[in-house]
Amino acid sequence: MAFTGRAALLAALGALPVGIWEPSWTGILAVNAPLALACACDAALAAPVRRLGLTRSGDTSVRLGDTADVTLTVTNPSGRPLRAHLRDAWPPSSWESGTEVASSRHRVSVPAGERRRVTTRLRPTRRGDRQADRVTIRSYGPLGLFARQGNHKVPWSVRVLPPFTSRKHLPSKLARLRELDGRTSVLTRGEGTEFDSLREYVPGDDTRSIDWRATARRTTVAVRTWRPERDRHILLVLDTGRTSAGRVGDAPRLDASMDAALLLAALASRAGDRVDLLAYDRRVRALVQGRAAGDVLPSLVNAMAGLEPELVETDARGLAAIALRTAPRRSLIVLLTSLDAAPVEEGLLPVLSGLTQRHTVLVASVADPYIARMAKARGDAEAVYEAAAAAQAQTERQRTAEQLRRRGVTVVDAIPDDLAPALADAYLALKAAGRL
Repeated sequence: MAFTGRAALLAALGALPVGIWEPSWTGILAVNAPLALACACDAALAAPVRRLGLTRSGDTSVRLGDTADVTLTVTNPSGRPLRAHLRDAWPPSSWESGTEVASSRHRVSVPAGERRRVTTRLRPTRRGDRQADRVTIRSYGPLGLFARQGNHKVPWSVRVLPPFTSRKHLPSKLARLRELDGRTSVLTRGEGTEFDSLREYVPGDDTRSIDWRATARRTTVAVRTWRPERDRHILLVLDTGRTSAGRVGDAPRLDASMDAALLLAALASRAGDRVDLLAYDRRVRALVQGRAAGDVLPSLVNAMAGLEPELVETDARGLAAIALRTAPRRSLIVLLTSLDAAPVEEGLLPVLSGLTQRHTVLVASVADPYIARMAKARGDAEAVYEAAAAAQAQTERQRTAEQLRRRGVTVVDAIPDDLAPALADAYLALKAAGRL
């Protein structure tokens, strides 16, 4: 229970003349007796806070960057109307900076025996689970002189999912997939490994695709069309070690890797391939296996929501062992990791042969666009030194990528905005070459 600012102001004004002529508490109480009586009446008429009933409903998941609405239902079982200020507390990352007060504080008025709803709009700034904290309610009397205050625990959780910004590239990649899959007339020999159908020869077709037996039975030259093999296994491996914590732009490298993995998963599942996910540093952080095509993307998004980079060196040997157990037969292993020289040369290269002997391996890495801008800098001595440092960093990165290529690994190295479409193109190129 507490007096409000209004009551304190009235008490101070009432005590002013007494403080001049008779500075004693007896005089103050005598002058403020009507105010004390008014406060007592106000307290009696303020609705009790602890007897209120509170329940939640609304969104339980939201993509990063979007908004989620969580509704709080306030039930007033008492015989007095509720006039209150309400604060619905959530972690600071549930809102953009500076918007928490406007979003979490509400005025509520609930007549006796009725209920009202208030909605808190969240706009999270980080992935993961956001748990509701306490609800604080300050109930006022009709004169606004006295307030009762209390807290309620009303549990609720909102899972913040990866934004999947690269989904805008999916239609164009699916169009290319349809070409490879024999649904357009531009398919040629070599684009796939499974025989699909026969069609009439047109100038420009590879003569090796002519089916002479079929040609002998018809009046026109027939050529074979091919389609990529289906039901291939793809294992997406997210390196969640310390190198994934480095920030590129406004987000960690891990976020760009996850976005690229989601686009590839969406494309591969449409192509009829099976997609699994492994997130690893020194232990398994997430594992998604055996999902049906329609459930792959939701399962991956849900598993990625809580992933955070771990500030430890990735155990490359353990990662390779887990990957081999997760993919027992020939698969495409897509490793989203760093191309920094030390982690690759000391960690990945020694165990790479065990992967490439049994699987097709593709390494995808997030490049820093700031390095490219530095390499083009000119104008003064400082800019030239920056350009030299950037050129050296790019050369080391290219040398590391070349070491991987010499061991039969396909390498995709691109800035965050380009990584997802570049990885999808690499997958389609492998599919067209019949290497899956």
